Amino acid sequence: MRIRIVDAFTDRPFAGNPAGVLLLDAFPGDDRLQNIALEVNHADTAFAHPLPAGGEADWALRWFTPAAEVDLCGHATLATAHVLHSTGTHEGPVRFATRSGVLVATPAEDGSITLDLPTTPLTPVAVPDGVTEALGAEPLSAHDTGPRVGDLLLELPDERSVHALRPDHRALGAHSRRGVIATARAENPALGYDFVSRCFFPNIGIDEDLVTGSAHTALAPFWAERLGRTTLTGLQASPRAGRVRTELRGARTLLGGRAVTVIEGELLA
Repeated sequence: MRIRIVDAFTDRPFAGNPAGVLLLDAFPGDDRLQNIALEVNHADTAFAHPLPAGGEADWALRWFTPAAEVDLCGHATLATAHVLHSTGTHEGPVRFATRSGVLVATPAEDGSITLDLPTTPLTPVAVPDGVTEALGAEPLSAHDTGPRVGDLLLELPDERSVHALRPDHRALGAHSRRGVIATARAENPALGYDFVSRCFFPNIGIDEDLVTGSAHTALAPFWAERLGRTTLTGLQASPRAGRVRTELRGARTLLGGRAVTVIEGELLA
């Protein structure tokens, strides 16, 4: 069984967010998928298999963290599309059947890939008691991202506050199903990004995710409303960092980025 490690939302190795990718003939049992994801031990491992021709999708796709299956994962979808295209397994746009519906990944001539994902609706909420202490910063506002994403989105006063975060991950886990997205407006848009974010997901075994596609389906509408533009670029300011191009199209959000395969091997067990 061939396994690849792909760095997503980056154009160079050892940056962005690594994901395991396995192309299969069919899905084995859930326990085996979870055990493989635990062995890979990256934020997400993607498993895909081809579907019969003529249907609404080309490949079935599932995502597992080391601790659980998730409903939506952008960076592992980008990584899977990269593997399909770079190996010649699939040409042109690829349609994935997932727990979040059919997702489309479209390659461009320059090597980038655009994902078509559902936009995450945001509901303003009061900043929960204890969040400021757990995060280590006082939010300006809070929004619930709903059941599919399962995060609490927190706006911070400035970019420096986001970079400086050293949260109590255990305490943060009490405030949402998956975790917390912390974000702020970019201090200097001339650097090529419009907003920054960091993502903490202790409830699914990821203290800090490195570059999170699913979070950008919430960040895109959040910042489009505030900045008055539907096309933006986000910098996820994790230790490995990555940039995500976003384009808000109503109920859909387009995310653009690149990916690089860094490891390829054989799963023997």
